Amino acid sequence: MSLQIRKAAVLGSGVMGSGIAAHLANIGIPTLLLDIVPAQLTKEEEAKGLTLEDMSVRNRLSTGALQKLLKQKPAPLTSKENLALIQAGNLEDDLEKLADCDWIIEVVVENLEVKKQLFNKIDTVRKQGSIVSSNTSGISVHAMAEGRSEDFKQHFLGTHFFNPPRYLKLLEIIPTKDTKTEVVEFMQTFGEDALGKGVVLAKDTPNFIANRIGTYGLLVTVREMLKGGYGVGEVDSVTGPLIGRPKSATFRTLDVVGLDTFIHVANNVYEKVEGDEKAVFEVPSFMKQMLQKGWLGSKSGQGFFLKQGKEILELNPHTMEYEIRKKLKTGSTEMSKQEKGLANKLKALLYADDRAGSLLWNIISPVLIYSAQLKDEIADNIAAIDRAMKWGFGWELGPFETWDAIGVRRSVQKMEEKGAKVPDWVKSMLEEGFESFYQKQEGAVYFYDNGDYCLLAENKKVIHLKSLKEQNKVIKKNSGASLIDLGDDVACLEFTSPNNAIGLDIIQMINFAIEEVGRNYKGLVIGNQAKNFCVGANLAMILMEAQDDNYFEIEMVVRQFQQAMMNIKYSSKPVVAAPFGMTLGGGTEICLPASRTQASSETYMGLVEVGVGLIPGGGGNKELYIKHLNNMANNVDFDLQKVANKVFETIAMAKVSTSAAEARSSNFLDKKDGISVNGDHLLHDAKQAVIHLFEEGYQPPVRKKVPVVGETGYATLLLGAQGLKYSGYISEHDYKIAQKLAYVIAGGKVPYGTEVDEQYLLDLEREAFLSLVGEAKSQQRMQHMLLKGKPLRN
Repeated sequence: MSLQIRKAAVLGSGVMGSGIAAHLANIGIPTLLLDIVPAQLTKEEEAKGLTLEDMSVRNRLSTGALQKLLKQKPAPLTSKENLALIQAGNLEDDLEKLADCDWIIEVVVENLEVKKQLFNKIDTVRKQGSIVSSNTSGISVHAMAEGRSEDFKQHFLGTHFFNPPRYLKLLEIIPTKDTKTEVVEFMQTFGEDALGKGVVLAKDTPNFIANRIGTYGLLVTVREMLKGGYGVGEVDSVTGPLIGRPKSATFRTLDVVGLDTFIHVANNVYEKVEGDEKAVFEVPSFMKQMLQKGWLGSKSGQGFFLKQGKEILELNPHTMEYEIRKKLKTGSTEMSKQEKGLANKLKALLYADDRAGSLLWNIISPVLIYSAQLKDEIADNIAAIDRAMKWGFGWELGPFETWDAIGVRRSVQKMEEKGAKVPDWVKSMLEEGFESFYQKQEGAVYFYDNGDYCLLAENKKVIHLKSLKEQNKVIKKNSGASLIDLGDDVACLEFTSPNNAIGLDIIQMINFAIEEVGRNYKGLVIGNQAKNFCVGANLAMILMEAQDDNYFEIEMVVRQFQQAMMNIKYSSKPVVAAPFGMTLGGGTEICLPASRTQASSETYMGLVEVGVGLIPGGGGNKELYIKHLNNMANNVDFDLQKVANKVFETIAMAKVSTSAAEARSSNFLDKKDGISVNGDHLLHDAKQAVIHLFEEGYQPPVRKKVPVVGETGYATLLLGAQGLKYSGYISEHDYKIAQKLAYVIAGGKVPYGTEVDEQYLLDLEREAFLSLVGEAKSQQRMQHMLLKGKPLRN
């Protein structure tokens, strides 16, 4: 019988349990969320005259968790509508409902006996062949399965999500000796393709892979801070992006995670290991004092950092008082900023003989050695360890990738000079002539394993543009973009400018790509693998030209951008945009006219130009208006003015979707557009969409005239803006921008219902854009955004 998951249950409705339920709902799986029955009434329940037998009381924990999902930041749900897929209940009245579930996930308190008692109950009601898993962060998976039925054991495993489940990529799967191979393989595929996770198989050891190494690294950092006399702020200033780690660095991460949670995880390893390793996992006394005082971090209002007004203070671990936050600035930190590439930055730091270099060497080198010591104990290979640290902790490079970056032979020599014991297998590797843990051959990646290099297996849906470029698959490139052959007669237009900002170079490549694809390919994907898809036009270029009164140049660029968007829309071959992350301003304008959009689930779309004193200039107003018209055309309540009002509100308020699902409800995406839950599969999915459209006999859209609301509609659009201006909610300049925007969306001075062509609307849009570029206050807003990274309200 083939395995499939149509319905799931999550047992335990805490932050983690409810977060997993939300993620299941996000991918369309109906989910039961069950928790224990409360033993006491709350004061509110007593006041209402309720008893412990009332269902609202019995389901209080799970229904309360559902309400919290709507308020949590960052949002666990990609759309509030997904909440309807989660059914609240309790573990006494609703246990029989587990018989309908294909996957039952336990997320209760980290206590072995409690878990075993619950699994005993589950075993009596679950259907044969249903998968049962535990989200434990460290309790033995084998121990939990003891005493269960044969079918239970064969379908039982650990599935360790990282919090928050919607956003963190790692899913550790921990099979037992009894888990069927087909169950492990199914869950690995389901985890990657349906849940959108990076799946790593881990062995049943304390804290598995990521938390074992991550906790060790954090405690080593604390040890070195105390030993070397560094401050909390100094450590965080050099253990974040400077070394390819998240902005939260070390102690800000601990504040976010919660000190109580971290100490629990650390103690879990401390109780199960011996010798030198045990000593590292002993939590320092000052952290135990913090726990006693309730200084847990963000959830308690203070931890390693305390915000007082606008100032952020750091904890002095010796005095237990808060002081002004300090940063560590040395010759090596400044030198590393001049280096290109993380490998060069790390070498500049770790081999430097100054306070920053010493600290980072003493933090990073033990983690590399520890990872090598644990290789066979916690994972199948070094690649699993590296992936776990990248996907679970947000490291840019895993431990063995870091080792390669700083040079294996050179670093081992320094480690041994300083008295560290490097694992024998690493020294043997070097003796046998293997100089690195990874090798690249013809675009494929190989990792070292027991005397040879093995091919790094990847999901077939993962496409690496960098590897394709290394294989000479570039059709053409310029300073801002590359056109790459994806195979199967599909090309990909990749933006490569700083922040993927749109300038003339990208516009030229769009036009070339449309022509080239029209002649020689089935279709085009517009996508890339940068941090964000595109954050808009080259604002610095626009401001510079405006300050030089070079409006002819600006007008030419805007006209060419508009024409390039029309070329995308009316291309003879299908064009599929593949946005992800920040897709703002011009980034959204590129997606709107595409034949299809295949968006990553985490896509944040919006026409945000009003934030810099402008309106969209590349056809965004027109295309969003047309999308609204098309989606409303068959609606019995269709009203042209309502369409104009909605588009005006969306653009005037610079609304940005918080997910692709929300972008669909805002009409940035159509129902026919696709959403990829796994961002690593985005280019593959977009490529398949191109092939599907081509094979269906794709024809470009027929050019049609567009009905507009005209003069009367323009007056209606401005009514709300006038009210906001008179109430003091918007400035005079905000109102001026609103007037320009309303005029464009209304279609200018024509009667209500007049049908106009697209070029007419583009001309209105371009004229309005240019007039606002010339405004001093708009230029002030542009400059402020470039300097401060946030909008100016003037």
